[in-house]
Amino acid sequence: MATQAKDFKTDYRTISIKTSDGATVQGQVNISPNQRVSDLFKLDKGPFVVLINAGYGDVTGKTLFINKDHIVWVEPEEG
Repeated sequence: MATQAKDFKTDYRTISIKTSDGATVQGQVNISPNQRVSDLFKLDKGPFVVLINAGYGDVTGKTLFINKDHIVWVEPEEG
């Protein structure tokens, strides 16, 4: 039986990421219900974090796939 889109819930959180090359990127990540942002890095075994509505420098509104091996720190936005 195919899962329909209505079965999925989205919970977007805004975060800032500092990469090993010195770039700082801000965007949104989708986390599961009852999940913390840190769980994306500790529990999710995939090598990439997907950011939507991402911005860096003068660039905004992009979707980025960032390799976790190149992340120095992550800061969730309070709210």
